[in-house]
Amino acid sequence: MSHAPFTTTRQDGVIAGPVRRPDNFSKHAKGSIHDDATAQKLGFKGGTVAGNIHLEQFPPLMAELFGRDWYRTGNLSLYFLTPTTDGEPVQVFARAPVARDEGGMRAEVWMEDAEGRRVCEGTAASGPPDMESYLRQKLKAVRPAEDLRILKRSRVGDTCVDVPARLALSRNENRLKFITEPLAEYEDPAVWGERVAAPAIAIDAMREVETPLFKPDEAFVGMFGAIEVQWIDGPVFMEHDYLADGRLLALSESPKTEVAWFESTLRDAEDGREVSRLILMTRLLKGSSPLWT
Repeated sequence: MSHAPFTTTRQDGVIAGPVRRPDNFSKHAKGSIHDDATAQKLGFKGGTVAGNIHLEQFPPLMAELFGRDWYRTGNLSLYFLTPTTDGEPVQVFARAPVARDEGGMRAEVWMEDAEGRRVCEGTAASGPPDMESYLRQKLKAVRPAEDLRILKRSRVGDTCVDVPARLALSRNENRLKFITEPLAEYEDPAVWGERVAAPAIAIDAMREVETPLFKPDEAFVGMFGAIEVQWIDGPVFMEHDYLADGRLLALSESPKTEVAWFESTLRDAEDGREVSRLILMTRLLKGSSPLWT
């Protein structure tokens, strides 16, 4: 967490944000990938900082690249590469945005650790929903799974609809104590008319589809592999009633993981308008499941 001002530097066409040290917000969640003991047992150096926490470091850079309208109709599409642990220094980067044929702009974005390794990479955009985002390109290349055990009851195309989602203000306030980039709209309702949900909390609203969508066999430890947030008529507000619709997009595997991609669309419960859309890829670690060990 840091309350130092967000400032950028520019060199050779690259815009760099300040070095930050994100808090592993879920480090006390025993049995999760964020817990040191569990993560080390599975071969990691320590409990990992969640991908949605890393995503929260990007919004000030998005505002600089695209202006305030990014919070209403922008996109951020990130694929995670290198896990980090509690308090490790990381930095966000972007190249100058270029025009999209369908309107708006798109930029390459990424995060690096202190050794220059990419923590994540992807794209950010303004304008109409970005159907050529980094994750949508990745999805085109996904190879179907041949041997699923944890997710053997799941099928591509599975759906759920009208899942209630409401974000209690207390969740935002707890998150703001540790957030990497605090912004006025997360605390002051005057900015947008209501208090805006911090990105990790907004993602939680869209993740409400996970329980009805997935039917895993046996316990497992999972971790985010990729996250895309598309604001359609944003932002997402606290203490507001929404409905979420989910769809399973793809199932794949690697030697160490089972992989699920799903999409969730958040709608205003009163007027039905689409507010935001999430694409999330989660990795289910085979080494954590009795079905694989």
